[in-house]
This record gives sequence, structure tokens and C-alpha cells, in this order.
Amino acid sequence: MRIGIGSYSVPWHIGIGEWTPQQPLQHEGLLALAHELRVEVVQYCDNLPLDTLDEARLDRLHAQAQEWGIALEIGTRGLEQELLQRCVQLAVRFSSPFVRVVVDTPNYHPSPEQLVDDLRRLKPVFTDAGVKIAIENHDRFPVQVLRQVIEEAGTDWAGICFDTANSLGTLQGPNEALDVLCPYVLNLHVKDVRARRESHILGFRIEGTPVGQGSVDVEEVVRRVRAANPQANAIIELWTPPQESLSATIALERRWLEQSVHYLRSLF
Repeated sequence: MRIGIGSYSVPWHIGIGEWTPQQPLQHEGLLALAHELRVEVVQYCDNLPLDTLDEARLDRLHAQAQEWGIALEIGTRGLEQELLQRCVQLAVRFSSPFVRVVVDTPNYHPSPEQLVDDLRRLKPVFTDAGVKIAIENHDRFPVQVLRQVIEEAGTDWAGICFDTANSLGTLQGPNEALDVLCPYVLNLHVKDVRARRESHILGFRIEGTPVGQGSVDVEEVVRRVRAANPQANAIIELWTPPQESLSATIALERRWLEQSVHYLRSLF
């Protein structure tokens, strides 16, 4: 297992909707940040996709990553076949063993049955290239349903990108979620959070923290995933809360990232 960062480590640097800096972090900047932090992996996901780059820029990015000894991982959103064919080609090009996929898009919210059918149609795209699909546990499907989807689609080519916080969207904590999904984890998103009761006491707010400073037992999660799949890399992700200005938010996100890398490295 290697430590890495991804485009969801620094989403405020890249821009979120109307909250976009004047000079958003680009693909090359994320790679340079990884080099500065001395991590070994960079994962480009749907908020900073590689499939939009031209061939010359891809070649330069790949050459720089190789010079610095940084592995590249490919991520996207949705199951549109042309997009995934492109992502699989990139995975082969950059030696990424999988394509991480968040299933839902604004116009695509499949049922579990439809998802299995759609994945089966995509299987030849992946298996012919020797690449796996890593479906992220992203909010909507309970982990038991997601495991069934993976098993029905075929565990020889389909697995899980396990995020330590996302299954809170189905009221399932990281330990419970990992109990179900651990055998199929291809990639780990390390995100830390805590629950804080609202001042009016009627409910809780889930908020992000630097890795190692929240309620997730990160050490145990890493231990279990390493035991199940030593090849799965640990990619830091952050839910940094917005501050009084975008520049202040970006500065906090950077501090949190440095703290998170330092903590995660201590576990290795």
C-alpha cells in the first residue's frame, strides 16, 4: 500500500461550482503538489479528469510522473460507454490497474438491477484491456446492495473504491461498511470526519477533519485493507469546511492536507 493524494484532496484548489479561484489548480499542479509532499500516487477523478487533455499534454504529464516516481490512477463519474472506453485506454497508458467510478450523475441514477445490467455490458471493455472497475461507495446504495451488485457483475473484474465516510449517507459507519466490502476493495479513500450535535440539539452535523483528528479509526481501516489487498493504495480526501473567503478555505485545505499526509505516513 502506498500513500497518495487525489483531485478530491484539494477540491477547493480546483474549484467547486461558483467557488472557483482565479487560478484553479490544474493537472500539472496536482502532480507537483504530490511531489512536494513526497507521496507516491496521484488519483485524477471527475473534478479534474484526464480524459479532457490532449495527447501532448498527457505525454508530458506521464513523463513528469515517471521522472518523479509517482503512479497515476484514473477516476471518472458515470457509466457512459465512450467515456469509460477512454478512461480504460488511459488506465492502460498510465499502468493504473483500475478505473475508479462514481456511478450516479445528474441524469443517471440506476436501480441495483439496472446497474448490474449496465456493468455486464461494460465488462468486455475492461477485461479485454486487463483493467478493473472500482465502484465507489458513494452515498446512495447501502453497502450490502453494493456488494451484491459487485458479485453479480463479476468479482473477477469489478471491485470497490472504499471511502471511509461516504456510506454515512446510508447511515452506515466506516467499520460497518468495511465489514461488508473489505474482500473487494481495490482502492482506499482515507477521509476523516466527526459528528457534532447542533446547538438546538435536534440533530447532528457531519463535518470533515484532517486525517487522524476525527472519529474514523484510520489505523484500523488501513490495517484491514492492507491485509485484504496489499496492492490497494491509500488516497487522502478532505471535506474542508468553507471559511470566510475562498482564499482562507484554500489555505485551510492545504494545511489539512499536510497534516493528513504526516499522520498517514506515521502509520506506515
